[in-house]
Amino acid sequence: MKKIEAFIKEDRIEPVANALRGIDGLSGVTVIHAEGFGRREAANEREPSPEMIHDFRGVGRLETFCSDELVEKVVETLREAAHTGLRHDGKIFVLPVDDAIRVASGKRGPDIL
Repeated sequence: MKKIEAFIKEDRIEPVANALRGIDGLSGVTVIHAEGFGRREAANEREPSPEMIHDFRGVGRLETFCSDELVEKVVETLREAAHTGLRHDGKIFVLPVDDAIRVASGKRGPDIL
């Protein structure tokens, strides 16, 4: 099992969520509206500057859990739907999940996804 967490532009939340809805076997997605800041890049620099942007920008944080077999499909669907062709489209993280437990029944493992 894996947890896939993505930070994307706010205006891409709905297109990304709609694209993910089309994946058979993906049980759901959680969306959190957040604010954050990242590294500033000067227009004339080729490498990012360590100077930080201190004005917060709206971002969408999407989380989902899936089987190992679905990871590449989810990541590629998410990446394609979030991509605008501009800088700062976001980041996707894939993390291992050791166990999953359904609160109501106590059932465990990937079958609860």
